[in-house]
Amino acid sequence: MTADRSEGEQRLVEKAQRALVAISLGEDTEALEEVTPSSQEPGERDEETKELMLLLFGECSAMVSTLGDGGTAPVKVQVFDEAGEEVSIDQADPPVRTAVRTLLAEVHGNTAAAREQVEIALASAAPNEVDSLLLQALRWTIRLSVECLERDLPVAGWISDAVAG
Repeated sequence: MTADRSEGEQRLVEKAQRALVAISLGEDTEALEEVTPSSQEPGERDEETKELMLLLFGECSAMVSTLGDGGTAPVKVQVFDEAGEEVSIDQADPPVRTAVRTLLAEVHGNTAAAREQVEIALASAAPNEVDSLLLQALRWTIRLSVECLERDLPVAGWISDAVAG
């Protein structure tokens, strides 16, 4: 890995960490401001957003695996509508559908499929849907990390720092 790549990854982690702190304080708008891409170039903006989402979904996947005892105890993913009723994934809003599919692909070790889900969302979703997907990833990261920490299970240091912050 080059120094530039690791610096870029570190900046991404720091952005995600600040956004997690904002989400944990109930500040959705501030969280979205924290993860706003730094580049003005549309292609680079999409790439940064994609890498951020994959970072978050990758960490969520690791925590789901940890909570599921490495796959020996299944973790159920449920999707709810606005009224709080459970719905099938196909009935969920597009950002939620994308989030669930991305997470499931990561959980099953298919990072290429997860990347494809995020790329499709970035290419076809309206800006508010992309924001919704980012918020979903941030919320899941917080919820899963809190659950792991309450059970004394491992969580990436940058996430536990954000949750504790």
